[in-house]
Amino acid sequence: MDPIQTVHVKLMASDLLSSTVWPSKPPCFTRKGRPISRAETVGVVVSHERKDKFLRFLVDDGSGCIPCILWLNHYCLTSHGGSSDLDLMAEMTLKQSEIVQLGELVRVRGRITIYRGMLQITVRDVVVERDPNAEVLHWLDCIRLAKQCYDLLPAVTLPRSVLNPPQDGSDRKIQKFFQL
Repeated sequence: MDPIQTVHVKLMASDLLSSTVWPSKPPCFTRKGRPISRAETVGVVVSHERKDKFLRFLVDDGSGCIPCILWLNHYCLTSHGGSSDLDLMAEMTLKQSEIVQLGELVRVRGRITIYRGMLQITVRDVVVERDPNAEVLHWLDCIRLAKQCYDLLPAVTLPRSVLNPPQDGSDRKIQKFFQL
C-alpha cells in the first residue's frame, strides 16, 4: 500500500479537482497515479449552505474552489437520546459548523468523496486560521511536498533502470533519490 493513501495529503484545489476517479465501491482517487483518500486544504469560505443534516460550503484557495460537506447527523442523533460519545461528537460538529462563515480563512481536513460526479471533501475537522500567511504557507507546503514526496513514484512502480542504477556513477540524480 502506498503511504500517502492513508494520510491527509496537502493539496491545492487544482490538484484535488484534477484527480482521477476510478469507479469502484467505494470510489478510488489518484493524483498522478498515486492513490489518495484524504486531503487537507487552506482557503477562504466563499459560499455556505446550512440544512438540518449538513453544512455545505466552498473553500477557495486561489487555484479553484473545493466543495466541502460537514455532516451534522451526530447533532440530530443526540436530540433523540444518544450516547455520551455521540454527545461529544455532536458538540464538536456544532462548534465547527458555527465557525464556517463567509470570508473566513479556514483549514479543512477530511476524506475525498464524490457526489453527483463532483469531487468534494467530507470534513473531518475545520479550523479558522488566524495567521494571514497560512494560505501562502500552505501553497509553499504543497509545492515542496509535491516535489519531494507526492510526485515521486512509489518504489513498486519504479522502472527497472531506476531500481538498478548504472554502476559507473553517471546518474547522480537517481542516487540522490535513494538517499532521501
